[in-house]
Amino acid sequence: MCTVCGCGSLSVEGEKTHDHDHPHPHDHPHHDARHHHGHGHDHDHHHHTADHTHADDAGLIDFGAGAAGVHVAGLSQERILRIERDILGKNNDHAAMNRARFAKTRTFALNFVSSPGSGKTSLLVRAIGDLGARFPIAVIEGDQQTSNDAARIRSAGAPAVQINTGKGCHLDAHMVAHGLDALKLEPGGLLFIENVGNLVCPAAFDLGEAHKVVVLSTTEGEDKPLKYPEMFAVSDLMLINKADLLPHLDFDVSQCIAHALKVNPDLQALVVSAKTGEGLPAFYAWIEARAARWARANAPAAVAE
Repeated sequence: MCTVCGCGSLSVEGEKTHDHDHPHPHDHPHHDARHHHGHGHDHDHHHHTADHTHADDAGLIDFGAGAAGVHVAGLSQERILRIERDILGKNNDHAAMNRARFAKTRTFALNFVSSPGSGKTSLLVRAIGDLGARFPIAVIEGDQQTSNDAARIRSAGAPAVQINTGKGCHLDAHMVAHGLDALKLEPGGLLFIENVGNLVCPAAFDLGEAHKVVVLSTTEGEDKPLKYPEMFAVSDLMLINKADLLPHLDFDVSQCIAHALKVNPDLQALVVSAKTGEGLPAFYAWIEARAARWARANAPAAVAE
């Protein structure tokens, strides 16, 4: 559940479950904008701006000034922070279990994050074709609805599980654990987790992955790292995708990278094209180098220590 949007339900290939420790399916229909919260009554959700806010001299109204960094009408910042800690604490417990599972199966997991339409699925389809002879690859697909992306991944030759989050705006570690139950991870393989298209909420949720890879397309504008800094701050690699469109766009690659490095000085950046293959050998080299480093760190002796 996200503290701001309230997302929480998910489905694995159409079966409804919830973010708790038993994986059996549920069927909870949602009607209109009314949700039941387990406290005895249904109510409508209304989103209001706070009456006490005002624009500064530059015309900026900032709701991110509280202790939790978010504003929700009717909730104190202290209560929001407490809810956020509970949610993330539970998620981190599941992430630790996923991480132990990856170490046991020697699976190198990457969490791909981006806004919708950046080309994540096309990148993964291309990578499966190019890397399939070197690594066994499995994929967990996250979307609010449909199994379209999982079907594309399976057509490319990799096993895939689709996790539909319903109204949820991100995957969490417990959802990924359900996905892992439905996948057979080959020893020494790669797991690609394609998160829900969203540059905000997925930044806060550790899934147990080795690295987050943020995908930014050339059609989005080079200021995205400044607009959504948290996502770029927690990522280890930025892929600037759709390089084949650069001749037709007013997109400054150098400025985009400069903005990203301002947010995260350690962020690596590659310019790629899922369509033409431009830049992908460097991406594959990054995967191989990081996977080898991860394997050394998670060798049985290291894990035992």
